[in-house]
Amino acid sequence: MDHNLLLKWTTQRQLSIPTLLLKHYSELGLKENELVALLHVQSFIEDGDGFPTPELLSERMTLSMNDCAQMLGQLIRKGFLTLDKKWDEQGILFEYYTLEPLWIRLIQLLKGEQINSEEQQKESNEGQLYKRFEEEFCRPLSPIEAETLGMWLDQDKHTTELITAALKEAVVSGKLNFRYIDRILFEWKRNGIKTTDQARVHGEKFRKYQHQPKQEQKRANADSYPGFSWLDQT
Repeated sequence: MDHNLLLKWTTQRQLSIPTLLLKHYSELGLKENELVALLHVQSFIEDGDGFPTPELLSERMTLSMNDCAQMLGQLIRKGFLTLDKKWDEQGILFEYYTLEPLWIRLIQLLKGEQINSEEQQKESNEGQLYKRFEEEFCRPLSPIEAETLGMWLDQDKHTTELITAALKEAVVSGKLNFRYIDRILFEWKRNGIKTTDQARVHGEKFRKYQHQPKQEQKRANADSYPGFSWLDQT
């Protein structure tokens, strides 16, 4: 093997191509030849040539100079490439390409997919929550109960995890009804409880308080213990 050729090859600058672009270019509306053209433009830019001509582009591709010129114009019109202008230090105005619109559109696509994924996960969690309630109540929820559950999620902004924890508290207490669960959620919100771990600790404190001797409970009441005193109501 020609060692000079090998040395030349190993010392060549590498073009970095985001894997996300290769995975999603078709979703952006890019065709394969357009993607290759953009990568060549990026390569020219990284080599210090911010305004590669259609002729230079044609030398690297299997397209004619006219085809490359049309493609560059098409990429600009489709919003994947921008031709900007600026003055250099000598006061000369020159033009250059930038792929910033391509990266912006890729980011927007990924954000949209993330939002869709989060929405799907949210819908799945809420569906599981309704199912869990029906399993515990051993019957389908009534329209009013379903509406109440929706209000906990949409208006009160309780998480599905916290509502499930409140349901468990109601089951453990033997008071399985929506009014009781609503009181639990209200008390948690009043005490700034937002996670299941915080709810568990709060519940343990309340159960410990319940098993205190009456005299100690009176002293705790005098100290304004912020417990679930309302939970004993029916």
